[in-house]
Amino acid sequence: MASLNVGNLGEFLREQRRSAKLSLRQLADAAGVSNPYLSQIERGLRKPSAEILQQLAKALRISAETLYVQAGILDERDREDLLQVPAAIMADPSINDQQKQALLQIYESFRKENGSTAGATEQSP
Repeated sequence: MASLNVGNLGEFLREQRRSAKLSLRQLADAAGVSNPYLSQIERGLRKPSAEILQQLAKALRISAETLYVQAGILDERDREDLLQVPAAIMADPSINDQQKQALLQIYESFRKENGSTAGATEQSP
């Protein structure tokens, strides 16, 4: 595992927040973190946990794995491995969108139950 690269994570988060046209306060509220804490993450002063990164990813509507890679928690190679199951589910033409979402939720719940540090659910288009 790579070491935490908090500076790049903060810059990346700021870019994502601005792309989503969210203020610091709006993102903090949506992610359930304090405004000062989010500001410290963006400035590279704090190292957020995987849980906080997951909350931020959900609020930004990006995959948690993207933030894990930016933070150095997950290697890019590991991220690609984690995305194979969700990608296969999403690509299956024999099931409808509702069934795909249900399978992704079940898969994610199993991963959490088994103590996985990285969620593998992608946001649907």
